[in-house]
Amino acid sequence: MKLLVLNCHEAWIHQLGVLRAELDIVVGLPGRYTRGWDQRMRPLPEGARTVTLDDVRFGGVQYDCVINHNITDLLDTKFLDAPKLLVLHDMLEGRMAQQDADFDAREMRAVLNTYLASVGGHAIAISRSKAKSWGVTHVVVHNSADPEAYLPYVGDLACGLRVANHVSSKRVFLAWDFHEAALAGLPLRIVGHNPDLAGVDAADDWDHLKRMLASHRFLVHTADPRFEDGYNMAVLEAMAAGMPILTHRHPTTIVEHGVTGFVAESPLEMRTYAERLLADEALAHELGANGRRHIERHFSPDRFRVELGKAIQEARKKWSRRRGRTIAR
Repeated sequence: MKLLVLNCHEAWIHQLGVLRAELDIVVGLPGRYTRGWDQRMRPLPEGARTVTLDDVRFGGVQYDCVINHNITDLLDTKFLDAPKLLVLHDMLEGRMAQQDADFDAREMRAVLNTYLASVGGHAIAISRSKAKSWGVTHVVVHNSADPEAYLPYVGDLACGLRVANHVSSKRVFLAWDFHEAALAGLPLRIVGHNPDLAGVDAADDWDHLKRMLASHRFLVHTADPRFEDGYNMAVLEAMAAGMPILTHRHPTTIVEHGVTGFVAESPLEMRTYAERLLADEALAHELGANGRRHIERHFSPDRFRVELGKAIQEARKKWSRRRGRTIAR
């Protein structure tokens, strides 16, 4: 199987390695903070190479499926006569708020539905709430994390960890006021691409992030339910690595209070739980081990491989039906 995917969400794209497919990743796209593949986020997945849109346009390669991450991607790959899969990583409300959009959400849903139908495309979302937000698909392919890919959890550093990019422009989305009110003055390291925040850097590479997940006491996640899920890839990674999660009340959190971490009702309560974890390394190990088992059961790479494989096949069927062709299995 030969796939084309536009470069965005390196952590998500890296998961495609489990498909054992030939993978062309389009780089050099406008509007990103880096023109190429960001090795600090992830290494290239197995079987992958980077290409440009011009390489694709003039290369004459026939792809089994083209994986897009947004409407711009769909338009950029319009010239390709191939099955199209759209992966919805964001809530529509969040995308509109971040872009200060003046269009109506219902209009956007209608436009996207019409376009997908016109090209025989298929859409999936990475969570139920994101599928519901866009209203163009009921199909969810959850992200995955492999506990075997991470170092054994030690947690000997009495310091929390927060993985977040572009904090200044996403304060509302990340419920950052709650985060600051709860954790101000406590030992906490923020990791991510935030060039305007003094003393905050992205991890050098994935191995560096893994070492931080192994050494820090807990991971923090906060998010505004209007715009973001109660978990993200960083939460899955931390749980896979055996870290407990400190979060707040959110309708889509995957944290079980007192079992895989703590779910706070208020900033003061979150601070109390943070202080408790900072003082009790054994408790952090107990909660983290439970979280690791949760990831093994519900967010495994095998599940991702099966679910995404079905989605790709469905994209191929829709493309085939639109052209009156029969797809070979």
